[in-house]
Amino acid sequence: MTLPTYLEQLQKLGPGNIAIGGVPFDAYSSFMRGPALAPPLIVDAYHSDSANYYTESLQLLDAHPDLVWLGDLPIGAYEDIDEQVERILHRGPRLLALGGDHSITYPLIKATAKRHSGLTILHLDAHTDMYDSFEGNRYSHACPFARILESGLVKRLVQVGVRTMIPEHRDMADKYGVEIIEMKDWRGQTDFSLEEPLYVSLDMDVLEPGLAPGLSHYEPGGMTVRELLSIIQAIDVPIVGADIVEYNPLRDREGLTAMIAAKCMKELLDKML
Repeated sequence: MTLPTYLEQLQKLGPGNIAIGGVPFDAYSSFMRGPALAPPLIVDAYHSDSANYYTESLQLLDAHPDLVWLGDLPIGAYEDIDEQVERILHRGPRLLALGGDHSITYPLIKATAKRHSGLTILHLDAHTDMYDSFEGNRYSHACPFARILESGLVKRLVQVGVRTMIPEHRDMADKYGVEIIEMKDWRGQTDFSLEEPLYVSLDMDVLEPGLAPGLSHYEPGGMTVRELLSIIQAIDVPIVGADIVEYNPLRDREGLTAMIAAKCMKELLDKML
């Protein structure tokens, strides 16, 4: 059987659809490469015979008419992400993007903000990703939220799970009113009084690395998988876009982290539907 091509799937998109697409880009990773390989492996885990297609709320995702699987977007250079995401969102769907490193979130937010003003972002991550520049690159995966904030693309940024704070990040947070719940201060709460329209950016290293080894940056002291799922499941406002980033298959063990990413994808899709 011949699988439909990216362009064929693109033509199916319209308002009411949720597009699921891989953004295989990791050239702006600062420590190690690998996340560009992640999207098809997350999709493979999603289709694993060891699981099923139901979310925990009992919504069946298999063959859901609102979901359109695009496969990997044709990405070469970083600038291609802008073009391809615009091409998708121009047709009216919402997009759940599978990265890739966290640098992809800046072009994703740029395109989403053109269609949804006053965005709130829920950013789940061990890092704030608010360096003004990292290793001479202002578009590094360590910098996307600095670019987003200085561009005035969002009304509110809520960061949860952070455990790598430095003074530069605190200054940036104070300047732009970023709400940061560091892991040392988090007490399991899931209600962050989020407002619509909401974008969710999930960096897999928000998790405890002992539970999710497929990460480039091992930062001890993170969340459990259940705690992360509880945060996603507690979202009670419309999600207009989302990304799952920084899964590194080169450090994974037997696809464990891919299965976790796929589980998170299912629960995000449940909320988006």
